[in-house]
Amino acid sequence: MSGTSLDGLDLAICQFSFNKKWNFKILDAKTIPYSDNWKQKLSTADKLSGIDLINLHKEYGNLIGTTAKDFIKSIAYKVDFIASHGHTVFHQPDKGLNLQIGDGNVISAVTGITTISDFRSMDIALGGQGAPLVPIGDRLLFSEYDYCLNLGGFANISFESENKRIAYDICPVNIIVNELASKTGVAFDKDGEIGKSGYVHYELLDKLNNIEFYHKRYPKSLGKEWLTSIFSPFLEDFNIPLNDKIRTLYEHISHQITNSITSGNAKVLITGGGAHNVFLIDLLKQKTKANIVIPTKEIIDFKEAIVFAFLGLRRLRGEINCLASVTGAKIDSCGGSMHQL
Repeated sequence: MSGTSLDGLDLAICQFSFNKKWNFKILDAKTIPYSDNWKQKLSTADKLSGIDLINLHKEYGNLIGTTAKDFIKSIAYKVDFIASHGHTVFHQPDKGLNLQIGDGNVISAVTGITTISDFRSMDIALGGQGAPLVPIGDRLLFSEYDYCLNLGGFANISFESENKRIAYDICPVNIIVNELASKTGVAFDKDGEIGKSGYVHYELLDKLNNIEFYHKRYPKSLGKEWLTSIFSPFLEDFNIPLNDKIRTLYEHISHQITNSITSGNAKVLITGGGAHNVFLIDLLKQKTKANIVIPTKEIIDFKEAIVFAFLGLRRLRGEINCLASVTGAKIDSCGGSMHQL
């Protein structure tokens, strides 16, 4: 798994079993941080020419393949298949466009293992958003929770409503907080301390909360293009201290998330890098009456990798792994391209 936060590659060796319901175990897991060179390559991939982008697609597939191969060598388990999310370069579902780089053919060739990749394209071809993809895992692996909230590059949420799984992106989180924090010479705002030291700028907060996306009904999803063209310009328009901007962002994020949790006594599972942000979690606890559950560090950091392994398993079994109720596609589908030697 690789997300918009550009933390690195999350690798998880997962074991699945079925006895009336699906169960999973994480046998081993590791995050391999990206080098500064790879962070630069991935963050600027959308600016490349066609031929350079194809080269990066292959090169990044090789990085995933060699990293996975080294990880597998270090463990005592036989791996049946690899499921790879890839890295999102373009996400414009309104135009029927999406690109996840990290060529599955290369991953399979390097590792010698069947690889499933490109999980979003079928859903987009069926008129869907191609995102979020995790909700079927939320439904089948984490059914004890009323809401599953992921605080990654973007916040997304999933829940059951009238026997349908509903899910959507809420707002940007780590993708923008990390960008601002990096201006102080750190990779991220540890425990939310930079933001905690600032003050809410209410004029900026009002402008952020009134962005059109927040008034749209689901299905809806966010991408880097939206952040660059719509969201970030509001932050750039205000010449205020950096810690005030981050504090205002936390207020905005917690407000938008609270608006999405409509059941008062709900049990909410929170995962993703933002779950480690003590100040942001405290804000959420103050604003909502829900029972917020912060799981083990392993689940926080690797839940999305677990679910992509599960999506790959369902693809191998020919079972639905993408829900139209979540994405707005014409029908449920079984997405992912298989690459076998």
